[in-house]
Amino acid sequence: MEAVVFLFSLLDCCALIFLSVYFIITLSDLECDYINARSCCSKLNKWVIPELTGHTIVTVLMLASLHWFIFLLNLPVATWNIYRFIMVPSGNMGVFDPTEIHNRGQLKSHMKEAMIKLGFYLLCFFMYLYSFHYLSYSGFSSRPDGGFTELKQAMTLKWLQGGGGLGLKCSILSKRS
Repeated sequence: MEAVVFLFSLLDCCALIFLSVYFIITLSDLECDYINARSCCSKLNKWVIPELTGHTIVTVLMLASLHWFIFLLNLPVATWNIYRFIMVPSGNMGVFDPTEIHNRGQLKSHMKEAMIKLGFYLLCFFMYLYSFHYLSYSGFSSRPDGGFTELKQAMTLKWLQGGGGLGLKCSILSKRS
């Protein structure tokens, strides 16, 4: 069951990475005057709620599955996303407002925030990938050696079927028990 949690988190994190890259590209297009502020903000505001929802679901999922470290790692970013969404002033178009995005360096702060989130989501991606991989292979066998012998035999067979090369085939076969 935990592997399913990490698989979902991994897929969600992939979507959040692509969304962060989209935010960075759109904000840099605005910075270079390739698009106007109104179209930029309408494009970005359309994706604020899906980002908020996706990250909040993963955070709650980690709390429910009792992965405390990952939950505590995700909590500040999820809290920041919720705070940013709730504190939008009345009369603004959304988190990204075309009348204010060029004022007081907001464009630079939005760009910095998108870059920080991209780094955070990349960190989470590799953390979820490692956890999913670990949990997927930890249940490989109920034997006391953790299924290592069966895994090694399966890898040797796969290597032999693939043709192998560079003498690695011989070293794997000589270590087989």
